[in-house]
Amino acid sequence: MSRRDFLLHSTQALAVGTMPAWMRHSHAAETEGVGRVVTLGCSMALSGPLGAAGLEQVAGMKAAFHEINRSGGIHGREIALQVMDDAYVPARTLKNVTELIDGQSVFALISPMGTANTAALLPLIEGKGIPTVGPITGAPSVRSPEQRNLFFVRPSYADEARRLVRQMVDMGLRRIAVVYLDNPFGKEVLGYLSAALDEAQVERAGAFALAVDGKNGEEVAEKVYADRPGAVVLATTGTANTAFVLPFRARAKTVPLAGLSVTLFVSELPKLGDATRGMAAVQVFPDATSAKSVVVRKFQTSMKSAGAKPEYLTSGSSLEGWINAQVMIEGLRNAGKDLSRERLRAGLAGIRSLSFGDFHVGFGNKAPYVGSNTLYLAIYAENGRRVS
Repeated sequence: MSRRDFLLHSTQALAVGTMPAWMRHSHAAETEGVGRVVTLGCSMALSGPLGAAGLEQVAGMKAAFHEINRSGGIHGREIALQVMDDAYVPARTLKNVTELIDGQSVFALISPMGTANTAALLPLIEGKGIPTVGPITGAPSVRSPEQRNLFFVRPSYADEARRLVRQMVDMGLRRIAVVYLDNPFGKEVLGYLSAALDEAQVERAGAFALAVDGKNGEEVAEKVYADRPGAVVLATTGTANTAFVLPFRARAKTVPLAGLSVTLFVSELPKLGDATRGMAAVQVFPDATSAKSVVVRKFQTSMKSAGAKPEYLTSGSSLEGWINAQVMIEGLRNAGKDLSRERLRAGLAGIRSLSFGDFHVGFGNKAPYVGSNTLYLAIYAENGRRVS
């Protein structure tokens, strides 16, 4: 190092060391993606099999942040959202988020989508202490007491699996088949469903793997039909689910179909049409089409104010994105003016009862942080119309 470089580095070090405390905090915050604007990072599917659901999620988040920014932001700071498309590919999720964090352009993360996608981020999130709100997965495999920086809003897939099987047993259904997505999400949920079926001592039909892109949907439908199940449980999602349900319904119009909270997306309902008749699905948030719900009315008002597309006003995915954003806003509010990632983490962990009227989120300062254990069961008629 030259004498000139040595003097320059020494001067810079001295300057930082002699800064008042509030200036040092401000400098640290700026290196974490915070100045007058708090920038949140989001990598999710905006294309591919879950692309439509990702766009709906983003619309919900943007509406919530638009509303809070119009009212002055949080402690005088506006909230910005930087979104990158990963097409539901875990390697792309990790690449996107690594770029966002290494570039020091984002302060925290929100709504990573997918089980394997979230799993790919765990070492980075915990290693760098990045608060992350609302991963869109219910997989218990990505939830552990050692994770200090992940804040899940939705319940677990294990809880959903038990709820579905219990309902089927109560209906007197027997010989139940499982169709699962051929990826880490589907395989993990298959395990929970199998355990729940065994515990209920229900006769099991076969388990059938569905490609992530649904390319073998017709083939799987034929195999399930030939197995003659009394009912079918779906550990599926996105366009792949549609690729199976349509040809299966063409063969078996009356066999009950039941899925998880991620099985039916509003963007797929027009494609499914009459095939949703008699389908059931777990829901972990209130019905986004129901004006009777307090949280839905608040959500829809916010979406209208932000100029969201009309179809997003009744989207469950948009509602989830909006709720995730509200949780992040509350965490930022709790963190106070002297913002840091650790203060935000503590502010989120300290949320005990964030109430939206008929829906509540609370973490209770205990990891793994899971904000809600609410489960609903929806029964559908044609075109995704809810009947109960």
